[in-house]
Amino acid sequence: MKKIFISQPMKGKSNEEIKKERELIINDIEAIMEDEQFVILDTVFEDFKGATPLKFLAKSLMVLADADYVYFAEGWEEARGCRIEHECALEYRITLLED
Repeated sequence: MKKIFISQPMKGKSNEEIKKERELIINDIEAIMEDEQFVILDTVFEDFKGATPLKFLAKSLMVLADADYVYFAEGWEEARGCRIEHECALEYRITLLED
């Protein structure tokens, strides 16, 4: 089963808003993956309240390290953390999913 990491802009959004966006992203991923089995790696950290953006990024990178694929959501180019995740995915040769 393939593991998929979703990189999406999160700054200024509630966990509820992020989760709603992820539902739409997962629909896109299902279309891309067709009949292949996959699991979405969880990067909505509900137990990390009060952490700095850099700590959130560090935790996300730990999850990214387990991914087979990474999907970059709309607007990732403007989000500092997403740009770093993108660079890591390229450098460590994690397959990018594109629709």
